[in-house]
Formats: sequence, structure tokens, C-alpha cells
Amino acid sequence: MSTHRPTPPFIAADVGGTHVRIGLVEATGDARAPVRVLHYTTYACAQWPSLGEIVEDFLSTLTGVPVDSGVIASAGYALDDGTVITVNLPWPISLATLRERLGFRDFRLVNDFEAVAHAAAHVDASEVMHLTGPESAPPGPTLVLGPGTGLGAAVWIPTPRGPVVLATEAGQAALTATTERETEVLHALRHDRSHVAIEHALSGPGLVNLYRALARVDGETVDAPAPDAITAAAQSGHDPRARETLDLFCGLLGSTVGDMALLYGISGGIHLAGGILPRIRDTLAGSRFVERFLDKGPMREALRHIPVKLVEHGQLGVVGAANWYLAQDREA
Repeated sequence: MSTHRPTPPFIAADVGGTHVRIGLVEATGDARAPVRVLHYTTYACAQWPSLGEIVEDFLSTLTGVPVDSGVIASAGYALDDGTVITVNLPWPISLATLRERLGFRDFRLVNDFEAVAHAAAHVDASEVMHLTGPESAPPGPTLVLGPGTGLGAAVWIPTPRGPVVLATEAGQAALTATTERETEVLHALRHDRSHVAIEHALSGPGLVNLYRALARVDGETVDAPAPDAITAAAQSGHDPRARETLDLFCGLLGSTVGDMALLYGISGGIHLAGGILPRIRDTLAGSRFVERFLDKGPMREALRHIPVKLVEHGQLGVVGAANWYLAQDREA
């Protein structure tokens, strides 16, 4: 049996298209909550010229704490050389370049929603809102999905030798329409592209795309508000098109999550994460999300037995990246 020295504190970063959330973390030795966040900061990507400068700034705040290892959770597809192909980040990521710049002995990369999946199993019940299904389900494949700057998804699969996480690029799959209004909107979204990805509608930028598409369907051309302004206007009732945008978003999300549950054989539960959903939790709960999630013909009964919960843990990506890092170390 191999033995491992105690893991010294290390950094874990959740790198999104809008924000980088980064923490100094340490292992606890507690299987129920494997990591503890010692220090945590959020950075706006647009205010920094590179990820390296963000990490250097964070390290400068850790007076007297030597750090020479860490992990980055990022959206996109990682090549063998550690370079990340992504459509949502404002600057490129190269793991080798970062490792050399920071002088780290160990620096690793994990898909962002693969990381979230490694945290979802440790989220306390007080940190979620239950949307549909039973309170719990027998252990089985669990879907973690969330719209933010893009749309990420991963599947957590329990096995006798420990969990396995399947990272996906589900956000790049084709968006489908169910209602006549959605068909019109999809046609409008397709006016300047041959492929309309799911995240072209189900993301922060997707809210803007849906708002513009609805205007185009109605024969108008508008300057769409920013995503936060759309959600605020929809919830205040001041903008009927913003409200329809949010309703459309929730309906499409329900259908998409139901499709993914069937495609991936989900039985253990569904955790909805991402930066948008916690801000529209009441709208989501009162929308057609659940109706559309269950509207899968004869598979409705199977979907009724899957718990669907909204995860509101603000540090989920950081905690998940750290959990993944420690799991890799144990398996080494």
C-alpha cells in the first residue's frame, strides 16, 4: 500500500468567461468535506491581460504562505500539451506557460464542469433548491449542468473503485425547438449561422441572443440589453420582451436537461449550477422548466424519479477543482 505525505495548501481556480474564482485550499482528511477554503477572491476577466497575472496577484496576497502547486478548472477542450481550446475566455490558457511563469512544481488542468461534478457530491442540502423529483435517489449517474458565459455539463458516475466523471461539450450540441414560438426563434437564430449550439441560447450571451431573436420574429431590430439587465427587467415586469426571453430560456432549459438525462442515463440526480440560475431562482421555480423537463412521452415516469436541484454554492468550482486534484493525488 502506498502512503502519501500530507498535502500542503495549494491554489484552486475556477476560470470562466466572465470571472476567475480562485482560492487557497487545504485537505481536511474528512471524506464528507475533503477540502477547506482558506482564502478566496473573485477577479473580473476583462480587467486583466492574462490568467498568469491574476494568479500572481492572488499569490501576492498570501503573505507567508508558500505555494508551489495548484489546479485550474476551465471550460473548453484541453490538448495533450495543456493548451485549452475555448470560445468563451478572453485570453488563451497554456498550462506549461503558467507553470513556468509561476515556478510551480505541479499545476494541473481539469474541465470546469468535471470539477463542479467533483464538488456536487459534497454539497449540503441547505445549499440547494429542490425543483422536482424525490428528495433523494439511489446512487447512480448524476448530471451537473449550468449556464454561465457558456453552458457546461458533466456526468458523475459511481463505481466500486470510486466515482468517475465524464466531462462533456454538451453546450456545443445543436439546440432544438419544441413549441411553434421556439421554432420561429430558432429560425431567427439561424439567420447568420448554420449551427445553433445549445449555449447560443442557454447562457448569459444566450439571453441576449434570445431577446434579439424574439424582436426579429416580431419584425423589429433592437439593441438588446446586457444579460443582467434582461433578467432584472423580466423580474420587475417593466419589459414584456425581457419576460418572454426569460420564460423561453427556462422552457428550453427544461427540455435540454430532460434530453441530457435520457442521453446520459441519469438516475442519481441532476444538479443545476452556473452563474445565471441562482439569480433567477424564483422565476425558474415558477416557470415551465419542470413541465418541459418531464415532457418526454413514455419516459415521463422515469424522469419523475430523478431529483432535480439548484446548486447555490458560490465556491463550487473551486471546491470541485480541489477535490479533483486530491483524487488524482490519491490515485497516483
